[in-house]
Amino acid sequence: MLHQIIAHHKNAWLQSPDCTVSHLLEYVNEACYFRDTQLEAIETYLFLKIAGENKPLWQLFADGFFIEIEANWTQGLSAQTEIYLKNNIPALALYQFANQKLNNQGLIPALAQQLETEPDKTDAVKIIKELFYGLSYPDFLFSLPMGAGKTFLMAAFIYLDLYIASNEPQNPAFAHNFLVLIPSGLKSSISPSLKTILNFNPEWLLPHPAAAHIQSIINFEVLNEQKSAKKSNKTRNPNAQRVNSHLPNAFANVFLVNAEKVILEDFNYVKEDGDNANDLKKVIAKLPQLNILIDEVHHVTADEIKLRQAITYWYEKGNLCTVLGFSGTPYLPNPNTIKLANGVLKFNQISNTVYHYPLVKAIQTFLKKPDVKVAKHSNRLSVISEGVKDFNQLYADKIYQNGAIAKLVIYCGNIKTLEEEIYPFLINDLGINPAEILKYHKGNSAFAVKPEQQTEFLFLNQPQSKKRYILLVQVGKEGWDCPSLTGVILSQKGDSPQNMVLQTACRCLRQVDVNQHESAVIWLNQENANTLNKQLKQEQNTSIKELNSIVKKGIKTQQEILAEENTVFLNDLENPIRLENNDDLIAQILENLVSNLTSFKISDEEESIETAQFYNWLSKIFYEGFTLTPFTTFLFFEKQLRKIFENITLFENGNRYFNPLFNLDSIAQEIRISFHSSKSKICQ
Repeated sequence: MLHQIIAHHKNAWLQSPDCTVSHLLEYVNEACYFRDTQLEAIETYLFLKIAGENKPLWQLFADGFFIEIEANWTQGLSAQTEIYLKNNIPALALYQFANQKLNNQGLIPALAQQLETEPDKTDAVKIIKELFYGLSYPDFLFSLPMGAGKTFLMAAFIYLDLYIASNEPQNPAFAHNFLVLIPSGLKSSISPSLKTILNFNPEWLLPHPAAAHIQSIINFEVLNEQKSAKKSNKTRNPNAQRVNSHLPNAFANVFLVNAEKVILEDFNYVKEDGDNANDLKKVIAKLPQLNILIDEVHHVTADEIKLRQAITYWYEKGNLCTVLGFSGTPYLPNPNTIKLANGVLKFNQISNTVYHYPLVKAIQTFLKKPDVKVAKHSNRLSVISEGVKDFNQLYADKIYQNGAIAKLVIYCGNIKTLEEEIYPFLINDLGINPAEILKYHKGNSAFAVKPEQQTEFLFLNQPQSKKRYILLVQVGKEGWDCPSLTGVILSQKGDSPQNMVLQTACRCLRQVDVNQHESAVIWLNQENANTLNKQLKQEQNTSIKELNSIVKKGIKTQQEILAEENTVFLNDLENPIRLENNDDLIAQILENLVSNLTSFKISDEEESIETAQFYNWLSKIFYEGFTLTPFTTFLFFEKQLRKIFENITLFENGNRYFNPLFNLDSIAQEIRISFHSSKSKICQ
């Protein structure tokens, strides 16, 4: 929709003398660290911020910002209609938009016809506002397919704003602070990928010494406390305290927060700042020039009203700069409806999509090339048998450059089917070694989940993982970052939510080794294949047949290796990452924590006692901290961390238990802070 028009105007702006950041874009192009899709998105972002003055999309649209002056739009119009449109900029902009070609047809023929025959009956401004959801603030959605580097793009936007804001502090278009929202339901899969924001190298984007300066002042905070401490009031909300500590002159702060649990559920959406208002909401409202970044934005549609109320509150307080959404599937679960004089306009695509990169193009350039196969049989186990045998024939000996083996995921509709039907079938009928199988789900009364299963799931892409067959229920459908995943099986309807078959099937397409033509296999029963074809047509204007016939284009340049998200982390757990000249500082902080553990005791005992295992405790700290510190870094300080672990646990009857007198969440948070704080001190 709009993104095609924006791309045309953006490209013209880049070649004009009005482009005030040409030197910066030249640096980014010459550095060659970004994929073409990331670079195009950066150009679009700067175009809307600078040429578009960071105005809301409806306002740009109504002001004629996207009008094609030289377009032959008057052909076939009556003289009366032509005069009306020439003198009514919003109506002309709407008419050109409605006539935009899509598959050799007008985008919105009913609207175009109404403007041609009865233009005076069309309230163009009203329709434009409804088209962009009536938002009074700039709200831009960037659509990139899975594996294209959305997280790096988020980091790039943050650094770009801080770079320009440092030079132009009074420019209201560029943010001073940032709030990154993560959908609650995807925390286990999406949150780990956000580590790249912290580890993003700004010199890929900005020249030295500007990059070094911003890196030295930027501050990251994870607001992952779900509620106030025990027996405390709201004024002691630990999340609010962290934000408040940076006021009143907050600058270069990035707050990562779980969207629903921290923002949507906890907020009391009243416009008055009374006693009932949540103080985190009020404290965030004090952050100057705030950008809000929403990862996998289509997942918050269920809480759209609450989210918009929160954002509107901040906008009305005067501190909101821009809202940025990121999604691989910019489509609404239900069509948006706009009433016209002679009918109704319905559309599924999220209309504020300002940039879109097609899946087909991504497969041609950097994703794995899929081979989508449809099983001849409808029986679940027959489909799985075909898929497993085909995967083994193709990838049984496949080992990627980081040492990780190729993996196959079998999605299961429910836990009982996984545990009682599919898992025994793999072992007994297909003869698969149980040591090569990982079962992972959220558990129920009949089938519990062991802590080590979550740890194994998180580290599947490590060379130490020997799990080749992954059985999942209600996890890993979207946002799961496991590049060594090379095959997917959806054997029955219900193995994936019907509206997510496309996203689930494409889990295995992430690129692993740059400069290599990689492939993957997807096995589906006929019903899932029909759904996939339908979603490919609606969301990507393609088909299974076209995916299977894609020819890969040229391989990557050597420099692009540095732009891969996983290269900033060490994959070999036997060689822990060190924080350069900062080992003594971290060790001292952890030793001090051991001495001060009594301050984390709580007064009310709990009856239940939880069993304790050191590595499971450590992985939980790592996981709940959005994995901002590599796990191998924790292992480097195992001696100090074991002292803490031994002091907060009890050893009885040959087993170790967590001492219920300690506030384990607060201790875990202090450990994470010790690593983050040390990084800041290195930069300073």
